[in-house]
Amino acid sequence: MPNLRTLLILAALLVLLIAVPPFLGLGWQNALVNVLIASLFALAFNLLIGQAGLLSFGHAAYFGVGAFAALHLMLAVEDGLPFPTPLLPLAGAAAGLLVGLVAGYFASMRSGVYFALVTLAIAELFHSLAPRLEGLFGGESGVSSMRMPWQGFSFGSMLEVYYMTLAWVVLCGLGLWAYTRTPFGRLTLALRDNEQRVRFLGYNAHASKVIIFAVSAMFTGIAGALQAISNETANYSLFGSIVSSQVVLQTFVGGATVFFGPVIGATAFALFSFLVSDLTRSWLLYQGLIFVLIMLYAPTGIGGVVHHHIRNRHQLDWARLAGPYLMALAGGLLIAGGVVFLVESASVLFGEEYARLRHAAEGGLPPYALFGAEWSPASVLTWIIPAALLAGGIAVLIRARREIDTLWARKDGTRDTMAETAPLGGEA
Repeated sequence: MPNLRTLLILAALLVLLIAVPPFLGLGWQNALVNVLIASLFALAFNLLIGQAGLLSFGHAAYFGVGAFAALHLMLAVEDGLPFPTPLLPLAGAAAGLLVGLVAGYFASMRSGVYFALVTLAIAELFHSLAPRLEGLFGGESGVSSMRMPWQGFSFGSMLEVYYMTLAWVVLCGLGLWAYTRTPFGRLTLALRDNEQRVRFLGYNAHASKVIIFAVSAMFTGIAGALQAISNETANYSLFGSIVSSQVVLQTFVGGATVFFGPVIGATAFALFSFLVSDLTRSWLLYQGLIFVLIMLYAPTGIGGVVHHHIRNRHQLDWARLAGPYLMALAGGLLIAGGVVFLVESASVLFGEEYARLRHAAEGGLPPYALFGAEWSPASVLTWIIPAALLAGGIAVLIRARREIDTLWARKDGTRDTMAETAPLGGEA
């Protein structure tokens, strides 16, 4: 069971999620809805990879199925079916569970990379068939519907949709956390650690994996239904590989070995796309760079690193660690500045607009505007600045890491403590 301090932190976070949104604008309310949906999607996905050790590259299939099931039920409600609007995600849960049972039966016949490829193939099957099945998925234009009022709630404002989404995400999050505490949840961990031993003990490993897969698909279907209710429309792009890859990135960046790790990753990436996608076309490249760096230097994800620090908080010399940590932050910011300058410069120099400028300059290299200033591609000064930022940042980061390693080594006598894997579910 979580301790009292953890419960108080979660309760305070829930109070903030309830109290703050009315004071935010429509854009931020919509962004928070997307954060909640992405968090539930990542938690459902992590049931497979984080707890059962089954890597799915096609979870978009169950996300999309849940979305279309909710939209068809919304159309039925428009036609007079007396069904409460807040319970519409149940359609996504039912569709996700049904499709997850069938797909999970075939996918879990294999393990490892073959399991991942089968899940990818199933998602691609949906992606290719959906535009052709107009009666079910609405063709290329998709299916649209409207949220109908219920018991005094119009569901016409984004704020009402937000609170409905929040209620579903909290309930599903509690359900998934409770699942990890059940005997079957422990069996799920055993399947991840040693499937052969599970078979030896007399359990049907294939049937267990089918159930786990179906449960994960069911919660994923709920997330898809919430997405459809929020947008009031969906098309076949929901089955696309980018939807599947996004949840993989969010889960691993947040930390698959900690229960709330995927929530951290989903929140970070959803807010990153909300804040940065309007500023630059290269925001997906930055997401990819963040993913690569975290996998290289913090393989347990952000949640794993945070959990490791919390668990060792009483043994750490925080007064001495504060300086190197701030130095590492400064080094990271310097490197980020250099990378952003180079990426944005390349985006401008290889763009169509700059090609027209070069044509007007008869093949010359005219200056380009970036960050409120003009830079000449032929000037050495233009490239010295990012080079200095990168070199300085790397030097600062190396020194900071050396000092951090020394302080951690004093604690437990080893220099490799950061690679330790946090236990599932956080602190018991």
